[in-house]
Amino acid sequence: MSRIGRAPISIPAGVKVTLDDKRVSVSGPLGELTRELPVQISVVQQDSILTVQRSDDYRTSRALHGLFRMLIYNMVVGVSSGFTKELQLSGVGYRAVLQSPTKLELSLGFSHTVEVVADYGVSFELSSPTRILVKGTDKEKVGQVAANIRKLRKPEPYKGKGVRYANERVTIKAGKTAK
Repeated sequence: MSRIGRAPISIPAGVKVTLDDKRVSVSGPLGELTRELPVQISVVQQDSILTVQRSDDYRTSRALHGLFRMLIYNMVVGVSSGFTKELQLSGVGYRAVLQSPTKLELSLGFSHTVEVVADYGVSFELSSPTRILVKGTDKEKVGQVAANIRKLRKPEPYKGKGVRYANERVTIKAGKTAK
């Protein structure tokens, strides 16, 4: 059996889980998330513990078992404490301006500024003009919005200018040497 799939999910106080036929809804202080379950996967709730089970032992069922256990776990964590990704802008003149909690204007060395609008349930915060916090309840959406911002100007390997994750290490290449 899957090591990840068989691990129980404990539900913290203030989080409510609703199990319909093939749908899991999790609501908490930060919002509500729902997800459809495949036919092979079922979820059982006992007190404040969720257990994910599979109907058969086929390869796809085994793969979905661990996947949906983690997806449901991320839903529980998301509505109780939320997820954040931190991005860092490095380069001369690279900065971010917060237009609204869901709208960001970036100066990334282009001839124009780039506007980024967040998906539903995702918001932005600036700790400084070069540090962007992407926050939300859905881990998938938070990661995708952060990846879309990073894709606008990836860190280049010679000077390291660009948008990078806060804990990302960029290997700087040596330039050409004169003879």
